Amino acid sequence: MSLHSPQVPSETLSSQDNVSISFYQPPAFLMIGIPGLEAIHGWISIPFSSMYTVALTGNCLILLAIMRTSSLHQPMYYFLSMLALTDMGLTMSTLPTTLAVLWFDQRLIGFNACLIQMFFLHSFSVVESSVLLAMSFDHFVAISNPLHYATILTNNIIIRIGMAIVARATLSLFPVPFLLKRLNFCPGKILLSHSFCFHADVMKRACADITVNILYGLYVVLSTVGVDSLLIVLSYTLILHTVMGLASPRERVRALNTCVSHILAVLVFYIPVIGVSMIHRFGRHLPHIVHSLVAYVYLVVPPVLNPIIYSVKFKHIRKAMLKVLRGKGQN
Repeated sequence: MSLHSPQVPSETLSSQDNVSISFYQPPAFLMIGIPGLEAIHGWISIPFSSMYTVALTGNCLILLAIMRTSSLHQPMYYFLSMLALTDMGLTMSTLPTTLAVLWFDQRLIGFNACLIQMFFLHSFSVVESSVLLAMSFDHFVAISNPLHYATILTNNIIIRIGMAIVARATLSLFPVPFLLKRLNFCPGKILLSHSFCFHADVMKRACADITVNILYGLYVVLSTVGVDSLLIVLSYTLILHTVMGLASPRERVRALNTCVSHILAVLVFYIPVIGVSMIHRFGRHLPHIVHSLVAYVYLVVPPVLNPIIYSVKFKHIRKAMLKVLRGKGQN
């Protein structure tokens, strides 16, 4: 047996070199904070840190309040705990890189780490949309069929709804990182438009045909957030029809009053979603700071406002949260 390595034809080596040169994936992307305001990132980090603290503290308090208070072990509050858990996940998806950029000017994020962050960021957004839809169904059942509410929304049904929500988000977003990994990127295009990885932002850094990525991204948006928003509108149309059939004006007001907090949560989530979608498709001429601020509103503001909305509106939630802060349990 010969110990010498076999001779590889020069044509094969050159073809392999061409393949390695023609296909490029950057080892890392370069993130930015607020475009044009880099000099005051230290000051900007103060309101961002405050919002992240409020979001995590508020949603954590809601979860603990519902867990420790047996009187809150009802379908409506189970869905609220799902919303709080989703908001915490959405907050944690962007917190590390955003504060790293604003506090320490640590702007690099590895290619694979970027794809992982993007997957979780968009997955939690889809989960939040689905939870808001489930909450609208909860309101519809409570108003239209109050006598059978507990028998329709049993604990088993709620667990199945929760599992379906997670499965839907995971299956919808799972192909996205792999569709990006197949793309050839430009060596000089590694600067992102945010302090986190957004699908629409990352795919535009490719020097290849991104038609498949655009179409699949559009499909995910329409099949999740788009369908959810239509079903929420349908739910409230049916709720309004049921409420208008009530004889007493006081009963109508009371029924609609139970929906106010959910309607606010829907508006807080869907208005920024629409804003982000419109800007990414039609606002390319707008300053970069507008793109950045709208994205931050979309990802940071809902987790901050949702605990405030529900704690102000629901006295039982507010009391339970105060008991958690005082270190007392409640049965």
